[in-house]
Amino acid sequence: MEFPERLKALRLEANLTQKEIAEQLGMSQPAYLSWEKGKRKPGLETLEKFSEFFGVSTDYLLGKTDYRTVEEDELSEVEMLFRSTSLDMTDEEKAIFKQELLDFMKERQKLFDEGKNK
Repeated sequence: MEFPERLKALRLEANLTQKEIAEQLGMSQPAYLSWEKGKRKPGLETLEKFSEFFGVSTDYLLGKTDYRTVEEDELSEVEMLFRSTSLDMTDEEKAIFKQELLDFMKERQKLFDEGKNK
């Protein structure tokens, strides 16, 4: 799916009209329509406006990834790592490994959060 299709799909998911989005982003409805129809390609500033408005990455908007956010993309990397390292494990070993990973990630997040509050 390319940019015009992604833009339209996101607008429909948000249950907004072209006019409503254009107003909220400070642009004209015909300008918005030209991006949704693929008649114009957005510049970086406009792309970032759409990205922030819809809460998705610019790569998702441009069709470079099917993951809506960078966080989703990073999670997919963790999932692939888990799958590749647990191939020869029993189901019980996989369950233990998964829990250990989750515990590690929770502890790591606590340390990051504590560092932010200092």
